[in-house]
Amino acid sequence: MESSHRWAIIYCPKQGVRRSHKRWEHIKELLDERQVQYDFVQSESLDSVERLSRMIISNGYETLIIVGGDSALNRALNALHSFDDETRDRVVFGVIPNGRGNDFASFWNFTEDDDEKTIEALIQRRVHKIDVGVITYTDAQKNQPERIYFFNCVNVGLVANIMNLKYKTYRIFGLSALSYFASMFLLLFQRMESKMSFQINEERIQRKIMSVCVGNCRGYGQTPNAVPYNGMLDVSVISAPKTTQLFRGMWLLFTRKFLNHRDVKAYRTQRSIHFDEVKNGYVSVDGKMFERITAPFKIGILPERVNFIIS
Repeated sequence: MESSHRWAIIYCPKQGVRRSHKRWEHIKELLDERQVQYDFVQSESLDSVERLSRMIISNGYETLIIVGGDSALNRALNALHSFDDETRDRVVFGVIPNGRGNDFASFWNFTEDDDEKTIEALIQRRVHKIDVGVITYTDAQKNQPERIYFFNCVNVGLVANIMNLKYKTYRIFGLSALSYFASMFLLLFQRMESKMSFQINEERIQRKIMSVCVGNCRGYGQTPNAVPYNGMLDVSVISAPKTTQLFRGMWLLFTRKFLNHRDVKAYRTQRSIHFDEVKNGYVSVDGKMFERITAPFKIGILPERVNFIIS
């Protein structure tokens, strides 16, 4: 069978999980039972997903299935955008969730505990054109404009700082759970707010902010009403609350009532959000921290940009 009619599958094992091959063996058994024609490659790391995706797309595959989380999907998305419009229009993405963060997959009701349902949806191949977010900035080292595309969200400030601390502590402790709690502890000694200056629609915001989430999708609960098919971005601007209100905010986040917090202000826009200043704050894209993204930068939306298999 020609490669254009076969699935290409990139399997991304969870970092720090023993016997991760068992996960792939289960998925492979389900695919073989349904007589799915596919070619499979395992990524050595998240950073290799982009390289493998480019190789797969270059070889003419039209269906690319990522067995991974939000970060793996993000790398495949950015690999796709290194090709021309004609190539992007023929490639179809699908996902089998297998990551620490599966926010984008869960939006489409794909979960790790129901691979049968996910694979059946992929076989049915209901393809929908979905929106993609894009952050544009100037790379200080190259002194040239760069673009990073995203399915889910961009975080500026506190949440991105947590991602940065988690990455650093993971290199020390190795275990994801331990690095998460270590980063949360270290966060107590970090600045809880950043001085920011940015514009949303006609409003200019220039003050100390704890965090900003720009979501094309749920944004890990911070933009719960965002959907990747309306040509708009949802934005949550979080002021620095008192300690008691901070814990209440965490509770509202986990109970999906985040926008009810008095220190959260929500926006929706079709326009780009322009950041002129971000002091003492990092930027993360789909859960991955990017130290090289510094203000000024802008975040925009590209409607109906990518083909995606939905449930």
